[in-house]
Amino acid sequence: MLNTILPILLFAALALAVIGAAKRFFMWRRGRPAKVDWIGGLLKMPRRYLVDLHHVVERDKYMSKTHVATAGGFVLAAVLAIVVHGFGLHNRILGFALLAATVLMFVGALFVAKRRLDPPSRLSKGPWMRLPKSLLMFAVSFFIATLPVAGILPAGFGGWILAAILAVGVAWGVSELFLGMTWGGPMKHAFAGALHLAWHRRSERFGGGRSTGLKALDLDDRKAPLGVEKPTDFTWNQLLGFDACVQCGKCEAMCPAFAAGQPLNPKKLIQDMVIGLAGGNDANFAGSPYPGKPLGEHSGGPHLPIVALEGKALVDADTLWSCTTCRACVEECPMMIEHVDAIVDMRRHLTLEKGATPNKGAEVLDNLIATDNPGGFNPGGRLNWAADLNLPLLADKGETDVLFWVGDGAFDMRNQRTLRAFVKILKAADVDFAVLGLEERDSGDVARRLGDEATFQNLAKRNIATLAKYRFKRIVSCDPHSFHVLKNEYGTLGGNYQVLHHSTFIDELVRKGALNLGQSKAASVTYHDPCYLGRYNGEYEAPRAVLKAIGIEVKEMERSGFRSRCCGGGGGAPITDIPGKQRIPDMRMVDIKETGAELVAVGCPQCTAMLEGVVAPRPEIKDIAELVAEVLIEATEVPAKRPAAKREVAEVQ
Repeated sequence: MLNTILPILLFAALALAVIGAAKRFFMWRRGRPAKVDWIGGLLKMPRRYLVDLHHVVERDKYMSKTHVATAGGFVLAAVLAIVVHGFGLHNRILGFALLAATVLMFVGALFVAKRRLDPPSRLSKGPWMRLPKSLLMFAVSFFIATLPVAGILPAGFGGWILAAILAVGVAWGVSELFLGMTWGGPMKHAFAGALHLAWHRRSERFGGGRSTGLKALDLDDRKAPLGVEKPTDFTWNQLLGFDACVQCGKCEAMCPAFAAGQPLNPKKLIQDMVIGLAGGNDANFAGSPYPGKPLGEHSGGPHLPIVALEGKALVDADTLWSCTTCRACVEECPMMIEHVDAIVDMRRHLTLEKGATPNKGAEVLDNLIATDNPGGFNPGGRLNWAADLNLPLLADKGETDVLFWVGDGAFDMRNQRTLRAFVKILKAADVDFAVLGLEERDSGDVARRLGDEATFQNLAKRNIATLAKYRFKRIVSCDPHSFHVLKNEYGTLGGNYQVLHHSTFIDELVRKGALNLGQSKAASVTYHDPCYLGRYNGEYEAPRAVLKAIGIEVKEMERSGFRSRCCGGGGGAPITDIPGKQRIPDMRMVDIKETGAELVAVGCPQCTAMLEGVVAPRPEIKDIAELVAEVLIEATEVPAKRPAAKREVAEVQ
């Protein structure tokens, strides 16, 4: 009897799964076109899944081993079940192989069940709580059903009663795992996730690559929307990526805005995009809501606006403006989903089409247009901080080894100390450098993060045109935001440069022996990793190497390196200023104080401003350039002795 029922169940489930897959694929394809390597992506998908994705999952050893056992066991068991029980190839070797696969899956499912006994708050509950039972049922049912095939039990053992029980178990497990992958359910991520890896919108992230620059808008394409207004304005492979979400909540756990009580939860935001594409409301969302926003009040559809400036829609505008674009969510996501891209895409619509940038956003954008700097300062004062430094201008030299990109910190009295310290280092190392002076404009970073792609491209193209007049080998900046934009986002507009952060450049000078350094007297120091230097550009070692070179042993915070907590200063967040229960820099200062450090080394003007904005008592904040400049040992010039004959003549006179 079982030999008759199992093939029917398996092939019926497979047929329905294929129908569900087609339906889901065409749902994704409602999005805008995107070029992908259809065949090449599919061929590369196994390596991306087993290597690139596993590197991220491996950070959680418990879940890594659990995932290998459960997912690996299920794939083997499913394939062998179709061969053995679907096609009726009752071979003892295949039977034992299927038994081994179900045992492996069963062991993994036990660990899944253990995690679900007391799940962390970041995990979604609801349907996800039944997943361990379904996994166990699938493994146990096929294990028992395969015992006769392996010759361990006689054929027909248990009669029709056991056959009926097993049929129910198989139907339960198969429906959850086969149909759930394509029709919706906790296993949906397995199907969508595999295709997401194959046709990822940032395929350069795989194989050890890095891709963090925002995608440019084609402002000349009148048919393309300016940003994303409704779910179908996303590219189709972005929609596919949203559907790959496993709802593990690792993004939620790392999000500084969520921790601060601002109305953002990156996991829910991704699920809201899925809800919007399929149509419906968020009442059944099984995870944490946006802080301060109850479930059930937001709904949407594939062709409805995601954000409504008046009334309720799928997402409230302040959810988008809470993001600091720190990229912690993207770094932690085990499915490699691009949350920040989606947020900026939606901001672009609000800014470019609706003119709805909150708080001081509109003022800052107007300042950038009028004065080329976000503060609205007189552009003629860009070099006032260096009036006594006799800085070489590139306009006078025409050619230099290093172009020092000063950035808009030139208008900030606190950051001017960092700039002066770095100039001191450049001169001490006898570096051939120059600045643009009054020809330099804002890099456009803040405009782009606030969604004003037009202002960004205007600033970028003007800067590119200026740079094209001169010859230089490298650009060095003390600002990770300018560094990132110049390095990773000007290229699509025709500006391709070798760009370094000042900590990397100083490390290079130290290793070459170009600086005569003493030892710092700083007693205990911790280092705060800027998001746009670390997570965006992978530079974690150079700042620490520089500090070590001047005798500083860094007392690391619990959240450091790629898991560093954002200071709250990126993405225009201080400008949009969405309130929460606490301030992000205050939370970071708690991390700092836990180390017992008396001084915080930083490498970003935004981080300096945010951390110095924390109410005292608190540790002192100093840029790496300041710390290095303090211990420079400058050569002292000894006056040359005059020849004796000349001295005698002078005395006679």
